[in-house]
Amino acid sequence: MNRHRIPFATLATLAAGALVLGACAITATAPPLPEIASGMPPAWSEQSLPDAGIAVTAPDWWRNFSSEELSALISAALSANPDLAIAVERVRQAEAQVRIAGATLFPELDFGAGTSRRETRPDGGAWNRSDGSSAVFSASYEIDLWGRNAAGVRAAESTLRASRFDLETVRLTLVTGVANAYFQVLSLRGRLAIARENLVIAERVLVVVDARVRNGAASALDLARQQAGVLAVRAALPPLELQERQTLFALALLLGRPPEDFEAAGASVTAIAVPRVAPGLPAELLTRRPDLASAEAQLAAANANVAAARAALLPGIQLTGSAGVASNVLLNFLNGPTASLALGASLVQTIFDAGRLRSQVDIAASRERELVESYGKAILAALADVESALAASSRTADQETLQVQVVEQSRIALRLAEIRYREGVDDLLTVLDAQRTLFQAEDQLAQTRLSRLQASIGLFKALGGGWKMNEPPGRLSRG
Repeated sequence: MNRHRIPFATLATLAAGALVLGACAITATAPPLPEIASGMPPAWSEQSLPDAGIAVTAPDWWRNFSSEELSALISAALSANPDLAIAVERVRQAEAQVRIAGATLFPELDFGAGTSRRETRPDGGAWNRSDGSSAVFSASYEIDLWGRNAAGVRAAESTLRASRFDLETVRLTLVTGVANAYFQVLSLRGRLAIARENLVIAERVLVVVDARVRNGAASALDLARQQAGVLAVRAALPPLELQERQTLFALALLLGRPPEDFEAAGASVTAIAVPRVAPGLPAELLTRRPDLASAEAQLAAANANVAAARAALLPGIQLTGSAGVASNVLLNFLNGPTASLALGASLVQTIFDAGRLRSQVDIAASRERELVESYGKAILAALADVESALAASSRTADQETLQVQVVEQSRIALRLAEIRYREGVDDLLTVLDAQRTLFQAEDQLAQTRLSRLQASIGLFKALGGGWKMNEPPGRLSRG
């Protein structure tokens, strides 16, 4: 019988070989990055404005609009916005998860103490009492032979980085939201001022028409037409007033304040400067945009989860130990205590689980591939954001220049139309058409100015708003 027994050393060697082969099977590798991440375009297709010299590097980039009220509103939002506070708490939760994951790399120590009293009575006999006390100190430790626990720590750390990047995304979205809402309020107030100015002009012409009708130089039809024009301009005021109030209330919510006691002092967007921004190179987006950094960190976490899922397929080694004392005296360990000491090691390997662990590996691997595609999609979306913002910045600047000329010519046309109507050269329809043209031109100029400011905000946001990642991109954790 003995000559057929396999030596213990041989068994140990075979077991060690199996463990090594298993370890090779779960060696973590960095996930493949999307092609666009390593092949960013060399330049933007939309050229920036010739004098664009402001680089998006300052964290307080909104000061380039030269509005002290805007800066004050943004400061208030950053200190009281509930969405930002929620994102901060999510970062704290992720930090706690890192500590939880890191705890698996250390032994677990426990201490327990107890005492008991037991009384028994045999049938027809006397009561017997027995006392006992015990105190046990125990320790357990899982040998992270395959790196499963370490992979869990890497996943938690990557998730923490992603949550911090998400916080920066929320902060950037908040700042741009406040700027957009504030500029919309000012634009609506400017459009209201234009509408009221045109109402004054329409009422002035109404006085002229009324005088001509009384003198017999014009018909009652002219008077009715001009009265309808005055009412039309008046009817345009309530919708603009409603939009102005609703936008102001939305701005108050961004600042975490009730709308009832909130007010903004600005009156028009004409006093707001429009900064010209230097977009830099497309490749810089990978370190400028927090949403791209978050996508990369999530990919790193998924990669670590794959390694952890693969390690779960292999045997686990658990070391345990305990030491304690026991006594048959209540609450007394000094009267003849019994000491005990135990050490143990166990090896556990799942033999059959109907494919549960293997399916978890498949899920983790599929999640990793999904995030590779999501990362590539986010990069493409970021490139499109910048291109769109650059196009909007240049086109709206050209549009505003042309619209200013339209307004100037419309004012000249209205003045001439009024003169010719007083002299009886032209009829009232010419004056009405000139009024309508001027009102539309001035209203369009106010909206174009807002579009230009929004395009500038969009460009700052698309370029990351001055944020910069401290660690280089593409450095995914390797197991």
